[in-house]
Amino acid sequence: MLKEGAKAPDFALPDQNGAIHRLSDYSGRRVVLYFYPKDNTPGCSKQACAFRDVFEQMKQTGAVLIGISRDGQRSHQRFAEKYALPFLLLSDEQLEAIQAYDVWQEKKLYGKVFMGVVRSTFIIDEAGTIIKVYEKAKPDSNAAEVLAYLQEGQ
Repeated sequence: MLKEGAKAPDFALPDQNGAIHRLSDYSGRRVVLYFYPKDNTPGCSKQACAFRDVFEQMKQTGAVLIGISRDGQRSHQRFAEKYALPFLLLSDEQLEAIQAYDVWQEKKLYGKVFMGVVRSTFIIDEAGTIIKVYEKAKPDSNAAEVLAYLQEGQ
């Protein structure tokens, strides 16, 4: 997993409406990039709703919020509509950003070992450097932690 101080890798991924977004599009702004395993699962829904609930406060800090998973555009559309998510959800079906940020890792669940996305959040500064990493982010507390960090840095 990438560490604080590393240059954030650029990417070009479609959002839930099919528009392509690049990290470099947000140069000059802080970006909160959160990677999550799957739309409409309990933990991912909880995390997305927590980010939704603090979204306006995050916007006031000048930060851009982007969620990324392997799910396709249609899945993201349904997920965003179901929970009224006001932020970007990017589809990374080819694992471009997921692997670049090194969040595609071996996981264990009920004794089974498999590859999957480790729930992680990166805060990237205006110059494109990773300034904060939340490894194995907790769905319940991640949004509040990120908001507090952003508000401290204003």
